[in-house]
Amino acid sequence: MLAVLTAAAALQGSAASPLTFTAPAAWHTRPAASSMRVAEFVVPHAPGDAEDAELIVYFFGASSGGGAQANIDRWIGQMQQPDGSASKDKARRDAQTINGLKVTTVDVSGTYVAEMRPGAAEHHNNPGYRLRAAVVETPGGAYYIKMTGPAKTVAAADADFKKFLASLRYQG
Repeated sequence: MLAVLTAAAALQGSAASPLTFTAPAAWHTRPAASSMRVAEFVVPHAPGDAEDAELIVYFFGASSGGGAQANIDRWIGQMQQPDGSASKDKARRDAQTINGLKVTTVDVSGTYVAEMRPGAAEHHNNPGYRLRAAVVETPGGAYYIKMTGPAKTVAAADADFKKFLASLRYQG
């Protein structure tokens, strides 16, 4: 069964824009770790991978969170290449319109080195990871969708990620 969630409902009555999406049945919801997280999903690991991936939908407010390019650049910077080359040269970017919403995506693999928490000194050190992310521009502000996990698991979830993005709707 697919779960349809509204971002506004997930934010528990805040003044967020009503973005809806349909999560694949295989993805499991978990409680949001902060008020900036609209929804969190565990994406089950693929055979051979020891870890699950995660997908998080963020909303920082109508005029917060930075632009699409700034976020894509930041996400690319969270991945390092094993050969020392620039992740920006390996990243695949795309822009499309989905149900009337401008959606800019990025896809990059490497070693995931993002901060464990915003502003933390500790960083992830996860080689063999892949990051798929999207900035969804709505009339009520941008939403940020980020999936990270072992590359094989993220690849196995590729079709579900695309279906998730295709399900995005703004109800404003």
